Amino acid sequence: MARMSYISSVERYHEYEHVIHSLLKSILMSIEDGLTKERDTRYLIKQYPFLELQYCLNAEGLQQGNNVCFKRAYRKKLGESGNQQDLSERPYFLNAKTSDRVCFTDPYISIATNHLCISAIKELKKPINNQHYLVVDVSLTQLIEFVMGDTARANMSPYFKAGYGIIVACLFCLVLFLLNIVFNDIYALLTHVDTSSDPLEPFSIIIYITLALAVFDLGKTILEEEILMHKDIFRHSSTRRTITRFISTVLIAISIEALLTMFKAALGQSEYLMPAIAMMLAVVGLLIALAIYVYLGAKAETLLMRARLKQKSSK
Repeated sequence: MARMSYISSVERYHEYEHVIHSLLKSILMSIEDGLTKERDTRYLIKQYPFLELQYCLNAEGLQQGNNVCFKRAYRKKLGESGNQQDLSERPYFLNAKTSDRVCFTDPYISIATNHLCISAIKELKKPINNQHYLVVDVSLTQLIEFVMGDTARANMSPYFKAGYGIIVACLFCLVLFLLNIVFNDIYALLTHVDTSSDPLEPFSIIIYITLALAVFDLGKTILEEEILMHKDIFRHSSTRRTITRFISTVLIAISIEALLTMFKAALGQSEYLMPAIAMMLAVVGLLIALAIYVYLGAKAETLLMRARLKQKSSK
């Protein structure tokens, strides 16, 4: 449940580009109004937590005054710098000089914050103290979360990750416990050789190994899906991937158990034959159900994406 990756952020940016640009235009107008009336515009961070930096340029592209840093964590580092910085070669400034509209950059990694961000620049209607252009840098990931109404869930993400981390730790401890039983049984089997012992005794070791494998794979899946990777809950593919991996883990465990049960039946314990057949049929049924789920889910998402592209092209 990590925060949105760069690829996901850029994809979402292009998907909601029109909405994002409209929002940033209104924010620039509010900041311009604050400059005209000499008001502190840092109150905007309460309404728009994705704002990072604000600064002004003169007609030649030189920054006028230090940065206005909206982020408290960067305020000491960035709030006292930037004055007279030459930004005349920046693409957004060159675009703004040839256009009377608000201009936006493509997503890029900010040198100031090391975050994926975009910049918006607007020519001031009435230059103030040699300030001709107003520029705002925003965190793209937080901006998309704000637009999608996902800010609250994103802020709770560290607590969710902590909970999943505890669960994963418990699962891995259980794996160690099962492996300890396996090693003890293997040691006992090798050091106490008895020709009259039950030939099916080694199968209990395989059962414990199978359980350890299934539990370990489940913990690994939770670790990757919920802690290390970003899960886009607004896309069906993310949920489908998690379900597919979980069902695959269950399939492996049941298949190995069915195979062991079949071996027991082949060694003379005929009462295990029907349970083995039932488990094999369960594996086949799960495989068919999983294939249908993946196929229908992918097809539904393809149709949804086509509908969105069609709707976007019609605007």
